[in-house]
Amino acid sequence: MMLALLWLTMFDEVPGTRAWKGYDWEHMNRLHEKEYIDNPRSKDKSVMVTEEGKKRAEKLFNKYFGK
Repeated sequence: MMLALLWLTMFDEVPGTRAWKGYDWEHMNRLHEKEYIDNPRSKDKSVMVTEEGKKRAEKLFNKYFGK
């Protein structure tokens, strides 16, 4: 579900897609372990989202929040 919520805050930036990381660290670390996002432990306010993470986030968002 957290990945679906990240879809709401994703934005494209060179060299890839980023999302705001204002969520619980435990959940962000789990997404990192599953290789959906890069390491969230940085001073940046956003995190880089992998291509697989972006695809999965969109699919989950549409499934749970409709489209």
